[in-house]
Amino acid sequence: MATVELTEELFETTVVKEGIVFVDFWAEWCGPCRMFGPIFEKASEKYPDITFGKVDTEAEQQLAGMAGITSIPTLMAFRDGVLLFNQAGALPEPNFEELIQAVLKVDMESVKAEIAAKTAGTEAI
Repeated sequence: MATVELTEELFETTVVKEGIVFVDFWAEWCGPCRMFGPIFEKASEKYPDITFGKVDTEAEQQLAGMAGITSIPTLMAFRDGVLLFNQAGALPEPNFEELIQAVLKVDMESVKAEIAAKTAGTEAI
């Protein structure tokens, strides 16, 4: 699957679904974004079961603001609706591959149990 353009209307429904979603916040004028773009695109072809979405921060300024984007490129990784990674800066291809592998290996049962425990702890206060 190639990358998909994410708009404000599509963003939430895309990142909350089951599975893995990587989101690249970028802009045409951004040199590091243009450097990372082909790496992101290549990964989208290598991993067809993962969703790779791109948000053009110029066209989607409100979405970028709601997502707290202050620097681009910013890469986010979601799995089963949970944000697992959020970092500004272009990743070299080997580092992006390591990140993909790390997200693939995450034990989501443990993550969801940890979230539930934290949520239960705050409700008791």
